[in-house]
Amino acid sequence: MKISTKGRYALRLLLDLAEHKNDGYIALKDIANRQNVSKKYLEQIIPILNRSDILSANRGYQGGYKLAKEPDQYKIGDILKLTEGSIAPVSCLDHDPIECERAADCITLPLWKGLYKVIDDYLSSITLQDLLDNQRELYINNYVI
Repeated sequence: MKISTKGRYALRLLLDLAEHKNDGYIALKDIANRQNVSKKYLEQIIPILNRSDILSANRGYQGGYKLAKEPDQYKIGDILKLTEGSIAPVSCLDHDPIECERAADCITLPLWKGLYKVIDDYLSSITLQDLLDNQRELYINNYVI
């Protein structure tokens, strides 16, 4: 499994909004500048996030985006499933129930199911707030005199 640029940039966008949640609505150009990401690319990701009520948008002069909920309400697994379509390690696990005609006889299927469970459980156990807290902890413990 390889997470695409879309999934990685969506996480960066949402983390930026979480980090600046007290600043009100944030312009996409500001996020793009801080994250060193193309504004045009972020414009392609925004509709995906908007359809799932992840973001709150405001148009006009003071317009921009902010998170619709608190950062601890956003699980990384949910965000990646939304942007990637699937986080399954093999395509046969993209459907439930499994549609592969070999599923009943597939000797490797339990392996893939187990891997998928580990990936899903791990990514679903981490929130945007967890990533922010982890970053803050690194900065606190990394000082020089």
